[in-house]
Amino acid sequence: MNKIRKGDKVVVLAGKDKGQTGEVIQVMPKEDKAVVRGVNMVKRHQRQTQSQEAGIINKEAPIHLSNIAIADTDGKPTRVGFRIDGDKKVRVAKRSGDVI
Repeated sequence: MNKIRKGDKVVVLAGKDKGQTGEVIQVMPKEDKAVVRGVNMVKRHQRQTQSQEAGIINKEAPIHLSNIAIADTDGKPTRVGFRIDGDKKVRVAKRSGDVI
């Protein structure tokens, strides 16, 4: 079970976008990276295809999992722990103790 999943609200802890928040679009566990909406934007030169025009586009680049943390209920970063509720394993915010 991963600590950060698609759809989670996260806070950037380090790098050029430190302090920004966003939603996880994609997680790549083999590379230990995640793509976060609106964070780590880069410019890419796009070749023209049938569906897209040519030009310079902005897109999100992957960011390392160690540089992001789950946002707690108040928006501050928190670590993630696990707890067994009945027969299910659930993620828990270490800061507030809430189930994520």
